[in-house]
Amino acid sequence: MSDTFDSTADERVRNDVMRHEYRVLSEEEKLQLKELKDLGADFVALCRKTGTSRELALAVTKMEEAVFWAVKHVTGPKP
Repeated sequence: MSDTFDSTADERVRNDVMRHEYRVLSEEEKLQLKELKDLGADFVALCRKTGTSRELALAVTKMEEAVFWAVKHVTGPKP
């Protein structure tokens, strides 16, 4: 799969490597994804600007994990 898509693009439904079904996101959900990812990226950038240490590496990893789970919630199946 050489095609890449923005994480909020409707075309992402074609990229189903692990999850075998994707749904098209609403405009509100797309905005939520962007806000969550932007917040995570800002946090990571601030950590990297602060310096390097095991503690900061763990903080970055935990933020990446937090964003992952939040995105999974937004993009997951809705009842």
